[in-house]
Amino acid sequence: MDREALGSGPISNAALLTGGTQNILLRFERDGRGYVLRRPPPHLRANSNETMRREARMLAAIADTGVPHPRLIAACGDESVLGAAFYLMEPIDGFNATMGLPALHSGSPAIRRRMGLALTEGIAGLGALDYRTLGLEGFGKPDNYLARQVARWQSQLTSYGEFAGWTGPDAIPGVAQVAAWLEAHRPVDGEPGIIHGDYHLSNVMYRHDGPELAAIIDWELTTIGDPLIDLGWLMATWPEGDEHGDEAVAIQPWDGFPTIAELVDHYRPRTSRDLSAIDWYAVLACYKLGIILEGTHARACAGKAPRATGDLLHAKTVGLFERALRWIR
Repeated sequence: MDREALGSGPISNAALLTGGTQNILLRFERDGRGYVLRRPPPHLRANSNETMRREARMLAAIADTGVPHPRLIAACGDESVLGAAFYLMEPIDGFNATMGLPALHSGSPAIRRRMGLALTEGIAGLGALDYRTLGLEGFGKPDNYLARQVARWQSQLTSYGEFAGWTGPDAIPGVAQVAAWLEAHRPVDGEPGIIHGDYHLSNVMYRHDGPELAAIIDWELTTIGDPLIDLGWLMATWPEGDEHGDEAVAIQPWDGFPTIAELVDHYRPRTSRDLSAIDWYAVLACYKLGIILEGTHARACAGKAPRATGDLLHAKTVGLFERALRWIR
């Protein structure tokens, strides 16, 4: 911080922020200014440092756009400073809806409806950015992006066979049918753009004074590809009918929030992309997220993760594949 001329004197009021399970967030003050430090966990994964560098690069690239995000202050890719790559960003004045709604938001169905529409606008704006003019050429591999998806996640699912005791793919309803449908109905790749990669209610913060987004957070899966992936992910994680999806459990009351169809209709005039195959993207999101969650179940079967957690996530995987099958039909 001294080298970057970021204040002087000691660090004070340091406190860990909750919400994420993978990376560390530490809020603190120095010389009268607030900061948030983001770094990988103490036990680094193979790609932890590269993920931090990619996040910082993306936040720097979108700094002057209208997409709400944590403003990057400085980044350090030198792993010797803290033992890992890290960056500093501005604290966000906002709240996460899955942690509970303030009185203003809980008291108005109209505000809750606007919260859902603002969520859609966040990824519409992100997907409309020209990644090339933002200096993000080479940030991802957009060529044949959609064609690579099913095989990539089939391989991931197969790899779980290394965990002794795993119940196997036969315990997931329709896993082969969903994969076959995705391959048979794959749309043509559209214009590539920026993808957040994990876009849902837990990964945004809202303003305290109204229903607008304060920031899109947790950029660890960001890349360049087909931005409709983010809309499909939002559809896959959104409560459907009378059910309460993963991200809606802590959001009460829920009435007022838009339906999945209303989210898509709100996105439509805000993009030049063809949404005629948007159900394909939603089914792909169910497939991908279900397989990701099943990984914890496989590890739990082998005694490498808590069994209760594994069983819970397996149930969510089953729910995602059942949703995908309904959409296919």
